[in-house]
Amino acid sequence: MRKFFQEFQAFISKGNVLDLAVAVIIGAAFSKIVDSLVKDIINPILGVLVGRPDFTNLFVVLKDAPNYTGPQTYEGLVKAGATVFGYGAFLTAIVQFLLLAFAVFWLIKIVVTARTRIAAEADRLLNAKHKEEEEDKAAAPTGASA
Repeated sequence: MRKFFQEFQAFISKGNVLDLAVAVIIGAAFSKIVDSLVKDIINPILGVLVGRPDFTNLFVVLKDAPNYTGPQTYEGLVKAGATVFGYGAFLTAIVQFLLLAFAVFWLIKIVVTARTRIAAEADRLLNAKHKEEEEDKAAAPTGASA
């Protein structure tokens, strides 16, 4: 059991785990930004085009809740125990996923492009330095004359 905890401690103290923890935290914050983008910007624009600003209230009631007299909204019916086919909430989740995937795609693309350019520039500078050193060696006089 002691060896297990030592291995676990070694695993936790590695940088990759800390990087993963940071990524999860940033991902959660980024997810809130995407949620807001969908809810506050994209849904209203689509709502103007389609005629409904809030997709979460697009649903079909499959089975009513017994003795429910409250508002006929998705949230109200679900809380009351009705069986609701909420395709609007699903559409919103798909839009959020696609936007998040698109943003992550561009973020990764930017990082990979930057790394490629930096590596190419480093190779170019290294090759230029080696070439300069070789030219200096070739121009240096060989042998000593006294």
